Amino acid sequence: MLKLEHFQNFTDVHSDWLWLIVALPLLGAVLNGLLTLLSSRKVLSVKPWVYAAIGCGAAISSFVVSWEMFSQFKQNPNNPWVQELFNWIESGTFHVAFNLELNSLSGVMIVFVTFLASLIHLYSAGYMKGDEGFGRYFSYLNLFLFSMLMLVLAQDLLVLFLGWEGVGFCSYLLIGFWFEDVANAEAGKKAIILNRIGDAGFIAGLLMVFALAGTFNFNDLLGHKQVFTEVTATIICFCFFFGAAGKSAQIPLYVWLPDAMAGPTPVSALIHAATMVTAGVYLVARLHFLYVLAPWASTIIAIIGVLTALFAASIALVQNDIKKILAYSTISQLGYMFLGVGVTSYESGIFHLITHGFFKACLFLAAGSVIHALSGEQDIRKMGGLLKHIPLTSVGFLFGWIAITGIVPTLGGFFSKDEILWKALATPNSIFPFLPQILYFGGLVAAFLTAFYMTRLVILVFFGKYRGEHDVFEHIHESPAIMTWPVFLLGLLSLFIGWIGVPAAIGGADELGKFLDPLFHLSTLESNALSRSLEPTLMAVSWLVACLGVGLAWYAYGIKSAVSKNLAQWLGGLKKVLDGKYFVDEFYQATVVRFAKTIARWVSGWLIEGLLVNRLVELSIQGITRLSGAAKQVQLGFVRVYLVYIAAGAALLIYLLVH
Repeated sequence: MLKLEHFQNFTDVHSDWLWLIVALPLLGAVLNGLLTLLSSRKVLSVKPWVYAAIGCGAAISSFVVSWEMFSQFKQNPNNPWVQELFNWIESGTFHVAFNLELNSLSGVMIVFVTFLASLIHLYSAGYMKGDEGFGRYFSYLNLFLFSMLMLVLAQDLLVLFLGWEGVGFCSYLLIGFWFEDVANAEAGKKAIILNRIGDAGFIAGLLMVFALAGTFNFNDLLGHKQVFTEVTATIICFCFFFGAAGKSAQIPLYVWLPDAMAGPTPVSALIHAATMVTAGVYLVARLHFLYVLAPWASTIIAIIGVLTALFAASIALVQNDIKKILAYSTISQLGYMFLGVGVTSYESGIFHLITHGFFKACLFLAAGSVIHALSGEQDIRKMGGLLKHIPLTSVGFLFGWIAITGIVPTLGGFFSKDEILWKALATPNSIFPFLPQILYFGGLVAAFLTAFYMTRLVILVFFGKYRGEHDVFEHIHESPAIMTWPVFLLGLLSLFIGWIGVPAAIGGADELGKFLDPLFHLSTLESNALSRSLEPTLMAVSWLVACLGVGLAWYAYGIKSAVSKNLAQWLGGLKKVLDGKYFVDEFYQATVVRFAKTIARWVSGWLIEGLLVNRLVELSIQGITRLSGAAKQVQLGFVRVYLVYIAAGAALLIYLLVH
């Protein structure tokens, strides 16, 4: 047993193994990729269980190493571990080292990501059984995990950008996995295009950071943050947030995420719960030392966060596709996270990121199990009464529902949601004095809407009578254990994961907040002391609001189901707007997409093909024709003319030799 005074030597040893966390998923991706390639060319025959064993083994092994690293690191979280792998870019005085860093934030993230990814990999082995692309799927899944781990462990912005682009590319591969269907291929294309638009902002931020600081290393930037003025820091932070809005589906770049439901359901759980969509929140939290210098940028992030939460939650009220409801719920919950980091409460944003990851992964996987039981049906209007037919899946989903609604004030997402609401109200804003109250009430309304639409979903799917096709009803069955047990386990964990951040105001230890505080404390604005004393009261208010949302939904769709039919009449034109998702996609098609296509046609049709290709070729032909015509005049066919040419040439040669 090592003593505490020998801890530094201990960390020196263990930091050398950080590379294993990212290398294991990469190895799994390469092995499954090679086996898939050899199998497709009939070089060898590979059993599906081999692909599953490699893919799941890589994810689980990465989790085991991550847990071991984190267990040792948390004994002294004030000293980050750094592993120097190699010099990636070296040119003159400029060099980028490919280093990995384990700090309190990345330590929490690697355990969180690898654990959820391991369960999703196991679930996938059952869900994707019999699919022709089984090996390819696990290769993509492992590559996605590698990219996300590279993103969170990077010590350098440029290395982080490598993982950032990796998760974007892998999301394209996974969302469009069944690319034979045009709709799936279009969804994958839409995701990568919108992410590339956001990445333009990320790249602009990178270039500006290097122009001012001459480095991409996070620690060097923190040590030399005085080179950034409020103006330059604000511009840079806006650029990075634009990239984060693309990855984390915030207004105006959120429209790719609902369409991403075209991919396999485990992909939805991985992308929308544990990995890619949380990358934007992680980026803002990682650059906390810049955002504290840019109050305007932080304020705008908080405003966009609460607007996104309200916007997406309102759309989820009328959706009928079980996965689309969860997709808009994800967008809304991401808005909550950005509200947290926008008011400089980075701990609460990360807290909600973790609790959301557990209950949303549970909900997505349970939804996949429902779809599996109903032979592919996703319309909740054709479901009902499934609690008695698929009890394990149903109980798991209900656990996730309790966590996301927060109706039990000692479990799940209640504490993380309440922490963000309290911080939004308690953190003063020097730009807009009344903004804290607006943000708080906006978040409170979003919590009410969340409780309402999630309860509507639960009632229509699991209670009442079955409303679907009779042929489907006869074949309803519980999913295999490899699918149901991850759902049930995630459901249980989603209930109790909130205990890692029980606030001190009600006697809790707030372990997560204390663990992250050494990293964020200099960048967090002081909270209003009066609001702190009101925190228990505010918690009671948010609980009552959640209960109100659940109660109204239960009355409208459960007790008095006829009321739900009247709601459509009461909403009137607003119902059409919500059904049309505020017609944002149509607006983009009519403006941005149409403009982009017009420019593309002009560039390719007139500039490239018309001017540079056709006209250039035409002028070349004309020039060659004229040149050949001039040369033709020399060839007259008379011997006497050729003799004159020979004599003239000989005379010129003699002249040159003499002189």
